Amino acid sequence: MSKRLLLALAGTLMVFAGAARAEVDENYSVVLLTENFPPYNMSINGKNFAQEDNIDGIAVDIVREMFKRAGVKYSLTLRFPWDRIYKLALEKPGYGVFVTARLPEREQSFKWVGPIGPDDWIMLARTDSSIALGSLEDARKYKVGAYKGDAIAEYLTQQKLEPITALRDQENAKKLEKGQIDLWATGDPAGRYLAKQEGVGGLKTVLRFNQAELFLALNKEVPDEVVNKLQAALDQLRAEGYVDEILNSYL
Repeated sequence: MSKRLLLALAGTLMVFAGAARAEVDENYSVVLLTENFPPYNMSINGKNFAQEDNIDGIAVDIVREMFKRAGVKYSLTLRFPWDRIYKLALEKPGYGVFVTARLPEREQSFKWVGPIGPDDWIMLARTDSSIALGSLEDARKYKVGAYKGDAIAEYLTQQKLEPITALRDQENAKKLEKGQIDLWATGDPAGRYLAKQEGVGGLKTVLRFNQAELFLALNKEVPDEVVNKLQAALDQLRAEGYVDEILNSYL
């Protein structure tokens, strides 16, 4: 076969490959999973299963606009529990989960888009409590409630604090009110929002022990081109003030 014919064939193959790649990009869709984690993501009816327009929240609004700007198709489902949807995003190509903290031990497990919003880690106590904490170490002698599978609970476990975990973080608001736990390790603003929704008042922050940012975590098989488009769209939204506008509308 002549060199000229080989070059022609190679060129033809490159054209077909490019066309196929463009077709994949055009039809590529991400399966997005989230949970009830107000005010960032939540079902409109408060149930633990919802799809598409029946889900709202700070992160949901931002993610929807981000995918729209990036021109990337997606489906959105809210499920329970968190452990399950986190595992799906970790193992299934084309899946993503939000919002979650971008921790060093998770860094290589996903491709990341964000940050979407802040999530400071705090210890809440009842306002009538005499508990005063100077450090996380001081919390060791108390009963600390946390949300099972959450980054905060994982961190406390690593620090040997042995938190008492609940399947829903809002359960900890009631447990704290009833004296079943002494402290509630949660996020800010999420914890305050949940307490308000549960009708629990009279709480105070006794320790702010970490500052974290929340992200969209995508399965490692999601193409880099898709990830880059989403990140560029989010950066544009932040520059326009859209992200701050959404945050302020919920808090």
